[in-house]
Amino acid sequence: MRSWFEKPGLTGCAGIEEGFITQTSRDGGRHPHSIRYDWAGWSIIPCVMSATTRMETGAPAWSVRLAFELSGNDQSAQAVAGGLNEEQMNWQPAAGKWSVGQCLEHLCLTNDAYMKAIGAAIEGKPDSPVEQITPGWFSKWFIRSFIEPSPQSKKATTWAKIRPGARVDAGVLDRFLAGNRACRELVLRARDKNVNQIRFRNPWVPVIWFTVGTALEIIAGHERRHLLQAERVRDAAGFPR
Repeated sequence: MRSWFEKPGLTGCAGIEEGFITQTSRDGGRHPHSIRYDWAGWSIIPCVMSATTRMETGAPAWSVRLAFELSGNDQSAQAVAGGLNEEQMNWQPAAGKWSVGQCLEHLCLTNDAYMKAIGAAIEGKPDSPVEQITPGWFSKWFIRSFIEPSPQSKKATTWAKIRPGARVDAGVLDRFLAGNRACRELVLRARDKNVNQIRFRNPWVPVIWFTVGTALEIIAGHERRHLLQAERVRDAAGFPR
């Protein structure tokens, strides 16, 4: 399925453009989704299209898609953790099981490490944009096995550096949202680079190298996995209301 961003023009707000994402489905149909796009902050909210003349922005499809996914993860995090007090944020469904706050803290720690490595990797690299992220066989297996939420996913040991503490303060949601804003800015910096060729060492397993594109896919998919975990915690029967 291919996605790309098209825009009719400025709305009158500085840095804001109205447009829509068109997705081509397997049956060949094109399905537009109306959005308002803030290029400076990479925030996306639904809107109503106000013009008929459209043009492509030239942004690679992968960068627009990941910006959408990160914004969707923001909404999921706010839905599951917004308004929770410290007791609720730290409630665990069982001994050794993570709380909502611990899920978010783990994502903050992991994302920070990946984003620092990605930022260093793309620094000074020549512009050579690609339309899509194309992970290799190992990266596909890694994402399928350890990152994307699915019944087939494997549970891996969490490295000490990204293991959340026993208790998490209620500000963890704000830290997560701030981290995702920084990640969208990183996507903005990386979109003109060849994210399928620029590589860096995995921050915890130095013998493994990831491309920048694979790492950005990992960030978005890893967030989905643990936000679903946090949602299950909040929906548990014993969760304090």
